[in-house]
Amino acid sequence: MQGITSRWLLRMLPWVHTPGGTYRVNRRLSYVIGDGRVTFTNTGAEIRVIPHELCELPLLRGFDDEDALTALADRFRQEEFEPGDVIAEAGNRADAVYLLAHGKVNKIGRGEYGDQTVLDVMADGEYFGAQVLGDGDSDWEYTIKAVTPCTVLSLHRDSLQELNGHSESLREHIQQALAGPSRPHNDAGEAAIEIASGHSGEPQLTGTYVDYELKPREYELSVAQTVLRVHSRVADLYNHPMNQVEEQLRLTIEALRERQENELVNNREFGLLHNADLKQRIHTRTGPPTPDDMDELLALVWKNPGFFLAHPRAIAAFGRECSKRGVYPQTVDMGGHQVPAWRGVPILPCNKIGVSDTRTSSIVLMRTGEQDQGVIGLHQTGLPDEYRPGLSVRFMGIDDKALISYLVSAYYSAAILVPDAVGVLEHVEIGREG
Repeated sequence: MQGITSRWLLRMLPWVHTPGGTYRVNRRLSYVIGDGRVTFTNTGAEIRVIPHELCELPLLRGFDDEDALTALADRFRQEEFEPGDVIAEAGNRADAVYLLAHGKVNKIGRGEYGDQTVLDVMADGEYFGAQVLGDGDSDWEYTIKAVTPCTVLSLHRDSLQELNGHSESLREHIQQALAGPSRPHNDAGEAAIEIASGHSGEPQLTGTYVDYELKPREYELSVAQTVLRVHSRVADLYNHPMNQVEEQLRLTIEALRERQENELVNNREFGLLHNADLKQRIHTRTGPPTPDDMDELLALVWKNPGFFLAHPRAIAAFGRECSKRGVYPQTVDMGGHQVPAWRGVPILPCNKIGVSDTRTSSIVLMRTGEQDQGVIGLHQTGLPDEYRPGLSVRFMGIDDKALISYLVSAYYSAAILVPDAVGVLEHVEIGREG
């Protein structure tokens, strides 16, 4: 069976018994500060921002006037930029909000020692200049330069002021957002825990309470199922030297496990690629995965990283980039297998991470385990007719055509306990030749 793969994700995830079929992730309360991504629609080459998606901008969080949002969206104008074009320049007056509909840009600023450095790489759905919504008179603190052909939607200050003059609800909401007191929180945006330290004598100690999210995420176990049908004649006559029912069952389970791993990576409800926090997604600096990009990914998941997960072609592309620089990653032993590693963290192959038509893919880095507040697999053991943990094979009977039927079921899911447990390097080019 050529479809069988190493299934490293299934092997490396710590699996947690979920007796009630649902796993609740109670997290410390976080205050949303508007770091999401904006979504667009297009008709041919014309691109528009979805009005409600403007609420991803910090000053528009919680704004629910649909008419005002639609009027605001209509005022954005589409602009095209070529690689190397400067979209915004440091020191100039910040006079527009920019939404990056398609493409990649570098955010360039002055480094510690006065030289120019790339502060960040931004791509589809991200934005810059949102402070203009506050009607402040400020300058750009950084330069935005296009790396690839870019399509940008811009809203200039004059258009915004004109709308503010006609929309009282928008004007009041922005004023309240600017004047509202900031709730105490830590660097990760979590509700602060007041603690006294370094005091002497007998001062009154600070009281505190750890706030939890009011609507915690609950992961329900998903299921992959199929019905295996074997004719009784085959089961009776062809069971030696190999038991045909066992062989049929083995291959069925292999296919089921392949589907299970695919769902853990790509399922929109609980898959790693769709559930990685938006703040934990970064883009390559130049396209192919370089050692610098892998270091940036390690900087996202720096607390006890477990392993990288990448398509075999993405691993090969990283190897080519290392060879160009004269860098040769070491290997580590994983259960008797020598696998490539970067900074001591193994890079495991997974063909379930897709490759787009434009030859781009993603590389995932994760921390695992409940103790480390990482990624865990969820399953339920002790099922009726359990064949393996979390997988059952139930006899369904023999029909009037002498077909024996078995229901093969696997119950599973995955949970990301805290957002910084997973980082994703997106838009990794794997087809570029040096």
